[in-house]
Amino acid sequence: MVNGAPVSRASRKVKSGEHIRVHLPPPRPLALAPEDIPLNIAFEDEHLIVIDKPAGLVVHPAPGHETGTLVHALLHHVRATGGTLSGIGGVERPGIVHRLDKDTSGLLVIAKSEQAHRGLGEQFAAHGRDGALHRAYLALAWGAPRLPRGVINAPIGRHPRERTRMGVRPENDESARHAITHYEVLETFPAANAEDRPGDRDRPAASLLRCRLETGRTHQIRVHLAHIGHPVMGDPLYARAHAASARRLSASARAALERLSRQALHAAELGFIHPVSGERLHFESPPPADMQALLQALRRGDD
Repeated sequence: MVNGAPVSRASRKVKSGEHIRVHLPPPRPLALAPEDIPLNIAFEDEHLIVIDKPAGLVVHPAPGHETGTLVHALLHHVRATGGTLSGIGGVERPGIVHRLDKDTSGLLVIAKSEQAHRGLGEQFAAHGRDGALHRAYLALAWGAPRLPRGVINAPIGRHPRERTRMGVRPENDESARHAITHYEVLETFPAANAEDRPGDRDRPAASLLRCRLETGRTHQIRVHLAHIGHPVMGDPLYARAHAASARRLSASARAALERLSRQALHAAELGFIHPVSGERLHFESPPPADMQALLQALRRGDD
């Protein structure tokens, strides 16, 4: 309640001098049923667990994904091993302190104790600015940035017409939030189609990028790379305008991209300070087979 009245808009900004009353409802029992879904566990102790998430696995329940999520799998795992998950975050996301998009693969850390949840939450809130957290992704992008490394500093907010999409928004937009992505070009792949227009063969058809997050906005890497004209290959939301770019690929690369059927984005590195022991932990994960197949096809070039 603000000044004794309910808030009608979640985006409403608080003004100086207003009185806010918050009612915390009592905890509700967890209504989710554990599901025996295989997990690729990179690390586990009594306080936290690091998962290498496959593409296609939703992190937490949401409309249209009430079952078959990572949370359901975690509930089965911890109950089978006699452990627990942190309850912070409500009944829908026990233990979840950050997430990956459904079709983004890679490393994810989950809290198993309240102490771990609080400590990890603080590190993710700082997004590495305090030196504790490190996150890096591998992305296969259309074309290649002109500079071998750079920083994308552009606020991200909800798309004004398509509510499932995010986008770079003006700073005065109420939904816009500060967002910074650092990128490095690791490898470029020449065009394989000999029928390209003059000069096209001199432009890379695709590139392998390493992206490091300084903030953690929804779809951040996907939005930022699309913003600079090099969206993630296979991205159904942000690479629609680059569908014709597939003509510049070899037949084997086009086939690998079609089999991928998702954005070619992988959370390859995750580092943080253990919130209980104080030990610095670092994990690396190679891209999964579908993304590796596309990468190898791009390296081969002409069939």
